Amino acid sequence: MTGIICLDKPQGMTSFSAVKKASNLLGIKKAGHTGTLDPMATGLLVVMLSGCTRFIELLPEHKKSYTAGVRLGITTDTLDITGKVLSESEVRVSEAQLLSAAEKFTGDILQTPPMYSALKKDGVRLYDMARKGVKIQRESRKINIESLKIYNFNGTEFNMDVTCSAGTYIRSLCDDIGKELRCGACLTELRRTEANGFSVKNAVTLEQLERLAEDNNAESVIIPIEKALEAYGKITVTGAQARRFHNGGSLSCDRLNFQPEKGLYRVYSPENKLLGIGEITEEKVDLAVKRVLVSDE
Repeated sequence: MTGIICLDKPQGMTSFSAVKKASNLLGIKKAGHTGTLDPMATGLLVVMLSGCTRFIELLPEHKKSYTAGVRLGITTDTLDITGKVLSESEVRVSEAQLLSAAEKFTGDILQTPPMYSALKKDGVRLYDMARKGVKIQRESRKINIESLKIYNFNGTEFNMDVTCSAGTYIRSLCDDIGKELRCGACLTELRRTEANGFSVKNAVTLEQLERLAEDNNAESVIIPIEKALEAYGKITVTGAQARRFHNGGSLSCDRLNFQPEKGLYRVYSPENKLLGIGEITEEKVDLAVKRVLVSDE
């Protein structure tokens, strides 16, 4: 079973556990997700199945969308409500002040990743360091907050909808807004609604997937890998070229029926079957094999 499945991850489960449960239900050996959700978070978890796992690092960059709950007047070591409370402050913030503070965190901004994150330093996850009480300096990274909508503000808590670039930490965004307001803030709930071009509206829960698997109907929710690669151009090759590409051989650009430009491309057989991803470099001489799609691994 090769393709993509969109899961609606439940609260209290790690992304790894959700992927493991899904792969067990589907009876496949290899699966991986395209972006971690914290255990407290719910929502869209894009899972690549079997041979599609080879394409995770080649997926086009897509914006992501979230809905979040935020509480003012409290800070924690994890930047969310599950962590150890570090400070509590009186909140005297108007809605106008909140909106003004949030406005400063839209567009291209620099953000420092939290210690409790899956990023690595010298091969060690930051959250493993954090759990041992180790805190290191992290470099700020450029991110983009395309839109940030504040609503349901009651004086101490509010909700927000965020559309942002990949690599954005909503916990850090909450913390930064709290710092700007000089009262502190932490994340209380988080739900991912969009990622990799997919929507949580089309996701299935683990319970739904289990019922589909029991009815031998799980294939009905498997999405072809092509759906995640549509941002790349398409090249259709001849039968002989398809065999060469499938076996790992590069193809001469002179023999391809298109004007070569640098970048990644979806490569298709004459029967319109996806063979994999090829890459044309600056020299524009060859279409090199980047990944070959293997139906099952």
